[in-house]
Amino acid sequence: MLELAIGIILGCCALGAGMAMIAGIGPGIGEGNAVAKACEAIGRQPECKGSVTTTMIMGCAIAETTGLYALVIAILLIFVAPSRLVDILMEIVNK
Repeated sequence: MLELAIGIILGCCALGAGMAMIAGIGPGIGEGNAVAKACEAIGRQPECKGSVTTTMIMGCAIAETTGLYALVIAILLIFVAPSRLVDILMEIVNK
């Protein structure tokens, strides 16, 4: 019974990490869209290249933080959470 509980913990942590990495799709799409629109804007008004590029880079950096947060959560779910949850389970069983 204990082995089953540990297996469920490990499986759920892996599933959660995979689901967290799905969040990497959003920043990729958003940054691609931002760069496309910036290229269109620069093509229409080349004299605004500096301000458009600066704004685009700032927006891409902010959008990328979502993907980085998802990566941190996935790493925590893979490397930290299973041992912590198994320790909690063992404390419950030993009481």
